[in-house]
Amino acid sequence: MIEFFQALFNQLTWVDVLDILIVTLIIYAILVLVRGTRADQILQGLAIVLLVGILISSVFHLTLLGWLLRNSIPAILIALPVIFQPELRRLLEYLGRSSRVVNLPGTNITRSTERTVDEICQAVAVLKERRHPGALLCIERSTGLQDYVATGVRVEGLVSIELLLSIFYPNSPLHDGAVIIRGDRVVAARVVLPLSEAVGEHAELGTRHRAALGLSEQTDAVVVVVSEQTGKVSLAEHGRLVQNVSDERLRRVLLLLRDPGRRMRRRAATRLAPGATGSLARDAIKSAERP
Repeated sequence: MIEFFQALFNQLTWVDVLDILIVTLIIYAILVLVRGTRADQILQGLAIVLLVGILISSVFHLTLLGWLLRNSIPAILIALPVIFQPELRRLLEYLGRSSRVVNLPGTNITRSTERTVDEICQAVAVLKERRHPGALLCIERSTGLQDYVATGVRVEGLVSIELLLSIFYPNSPLHDGAVIIRGDRVVAARVVLPLSEAVGEHAELGTRHRAALGLSEQTDAVVVVVSEQTGKVSLAEHGRLVQNVSDERLRRVLLLLRDPGRRMRRRAATRLAPGATGSLARDAIKSAERP
């Protein structure tokens, strides 16, 4: 056995080591990507079926079953991109957002100013008091939301408390759906959003909260939800939903996520803090969870 490993290592070159390392990183990235999703369960089920089938065919010498398993592997490899399309799309979007080559200075979408955040928070406070008909505000970040804008009605108006309240006024033609905010503009209203199927602990929530979770799972948008029944404000970001967010905490989180100056200062602070994760989105959600 020792001689076998010695012979194996003697034949390895730096190219082989690099090849093995790249494949290992790809497999690790796929496992991290699908962890906690439906794809995770699909992979586990597929692995169990293949292992059990190979074991049975080997023990009992089942030629036909072994042939079927061997020839089904190419078909499975072709089907995997179709089955895992949402996960692959999320991975490519993450790479696009993370790439410094793609996100060159000046190419990012203009972020909301402090005035815009104040207008949003004031409108949310009024909607929270009125409780009807509820509201769904999607704040675009790095990932473009043009596909969802196409499902709604174009507005292209400057963000203001008056505009937002008029959109979500009871029986308004535009109140049923979401509003998409890009920079300091309300781009569209009455937008249709994808519903999240991984509701989990939020199973009791309604369609509006599921839509907020669905958009936050597929993009890096920040979604503010005002409940029609309770008037409570929730915040969805990266597949996480924080409920009962106060006015001050909502303003703090939106400024942290949208203001470049605050973003850089927060990054410097997290680097100096012990045990800091360095993730601005995670820090923002944690700050919303704290009273």
